[in-house]
Amino acid sequence: MAKILVIKHGAFGDVVQVDGALRDIRKHHPGDELVVLTTPPYRSIFERCPHVDRVLTETRPKAREPLRWWCLARMLRGERFDLVYDLQNSSRTSIYRRYILNRAAWVFGERKRGEESALSAFQRQLARAGLDTSHTLEPDIGWMADDVTPILQAGGVTGKYLVLIPGSSTSHPEKRWPYYSTLAAAIANRTDYQVVTVPGPDEIELCRSISATPLFGTNDEVLDWFGLAGVMRGASYVVGNDTGPTHVAACLGKPGLALFGAHASPVRTGLSRANFRAIEADDLKELPMETVLREVLADLRPA
Repeated sequence: MAKILVIKHGAFGDVVQVDGALRDIRKHHPGDELVVLTTPPYRSIFERCPHVDRVLTETRPKAREPLRWWCLARMLRGERFDLVYDLQNSSRTSIYRRYILNRAAWVFGERKRGEESALSAFQRQLARAGLDTSHTLEPDIGWMADDVTPILQAGGVTGKYLVLIPGSSTSHPEKRWPYYSTLAAAIANRTDYQVVTVPGPDEIELCRSISATPLFGTNDEVLDWFGLAGVMRGASYVVGNDTGPTHVAACLGKPGLALFGAHASPVRTGLSRANFRAIEADDLKELPMETVLREVLADLRPA
């Protein structure tokens, strides 16, 4: 039995997108041990992932932290990996390849310039190594979704619902479209869908300022990854910024709309999918609410 390492540090949206690649790697190595190296926030996701046998974590030591580098090298070398699939493909993991795990065989790659998506880059990388990549472009994270019936009941959500994702990383405020409050009110007035939000830790006040139902877990705590995925799985439609929860909806095959400013390309991020479309604007402040509402209503209209 060979010992296989897959490296994926983050971020959240990138983590959920590797499901298809992991599925294809598992299919290619059915009897081998498949270990994922990630960062602590995503350990629980990979521990639940059905394609993975074991999870290791590291905190990406800085250049001036020699003791932490030594500990990382000792841990990785002690595993005696036979093969490494580098799905992070960063300057950091190139150091691992050259100096820490240089006795293992490596499958690594790089993104092409232009509009190549992360998923297409993974497919090219794995296909070059001889893998069947039939799942890589179609991640399916249904295994990540908890039953959230009690959460919906506690929030008074009894029928069809639509999820709005008004937040994003606080370090990227340019990713936040500012008109979710008026959009929520317009959807509530024009349709029979209930409108909900799933706030992250730094988005509670933002979500409570919107005319929508914020969903929380036990003791009014924010939902964990699996509760979030459960809410997305039950949604009829999702509208969100370029952020991890929007990727969750797309990787669950939900219909929806992603809102992009000039900060990134929806194709390159992987959010432009068959059921999940994107609207782009040079500046999200200049994207009118009426434009987004028109697209949402058109998608919700019965065929």
